[in-house]
Amino acid sequence: LVDVEITADFCFATGVAFARFLQQEREPGTVVIGEDMRPSSPIFADAFSAGVTSQSLDVIRIGLASTDMLYFAAGKLKFPGAMFTASHNPAEYNGIKLCLSGARPIGKESGLLTIERFVNDGSPIDFRSVGNERNSDMLTEYVDHLLTLVDLSDIRPLKIVIDAGNGMAGHTAPAVFARLNCEVIPMYYELDGTFPNHEANPIDPKNLKDLQKAVKKHKADIGLAFDGDADRCFLVDESGELVNPSTLTALIAARELAKSPGASIIYNLISSRAVIEIVKENGGKAIRSRVGHSYIKKLMADTGAVFGGEHSGHFYFKDFWRADSGMLAALHAIAALGEVSAPLSKILKPYCR
Repeated sequence: LVDVEITADFCFATGVAFARFLQQEREPGTVVIGEDMRPSSPIFADAFSAGVTSQSLDVIRIGLASTDMLYFAAGKLKFPGAMFTASHNPAEYNGIKLCLSGARPIGKESGLLTIERFVNDGSPIDFRSVGNERNSDMLTEYVDHLLTLVDLSDIRPLKIVIDAGNGMAGHTAPAVFARLNCEVIPMYYELDGTFPNHEANPIDPKNLKDLQKAVKKHKADIGLAFDGDADRCFLVDESGELVNPSTLTALIAARELAKSPGASIIYNLISSRAVIEIVKENGGKAIRSRVGHSYIKKLMADTGAVFGGEHSGHFYFKDFWRADSGMLAALHAIAALGEVSAPLSKILKPYCR
């Protein structure tokens, strides 16, 4: 809760603690910081940056960003990162997502407990050697990279409804879809951390009703719904029906296995059994993971898996530093749809058993 459980003072102390942790881990001496559209995010990011630089580390501020854009920056620049967002949670919340250089996850056992201890114990501050802070806009580079990972050069014209939920997809989607052969009907693109239209939580079906109606009204080929920090994506087919995230996992798994025959695919324990069947039918190895991004990313690194999918709508890609990206998942769905003349429901039918 903003100003109750998370404050500017807390963010400063966490910035100091994170810097100490990074020095302990011999990580690079620069931290990338991104922020979402919540009113408190720039305030908290400012405080966190001050904490980091007080420990002689430098900071690169990438400004407004989706969480996967922060992962992109941490991956490309090979720096640790911090993202200020509360994702799909209501307006009164905020939080911090942390990662190591290369967008590697920090889980409870792999760093969060240490950072918590440093916050609780307090840390020495030496303002005689303060790091530098600079700004860098990485949106164009982010889009460029995504479009190297999925071939969308020859898709048929598509009509797409996108519900950004007043979240960060309203910032990233225009830059991505301006480069594609499609007509976009935008919904709730205005960045507004008070979420005036509906919560930016597409896993709850009630938050997809507007999108379902719009897809049918505009006779669109597909509908996309993103959560607040745009690291998750949910689909609606041409008839307005919701697409099960396990179905999208299976579709992307088949596409990734076509590129990397025999590769491993990660799924979590609440995924449909169809995911396992389809991975095996396509010559891949299905590996089950615990729920949670830090577990999935570590398992991907340990096994060399090329892709991982969670029933919650998180999709992880080896060629995106094993990080989750709702936009990249959406582009895979659009590529599959744009490569053939069939409607989305027909394309997905073999994957929803």
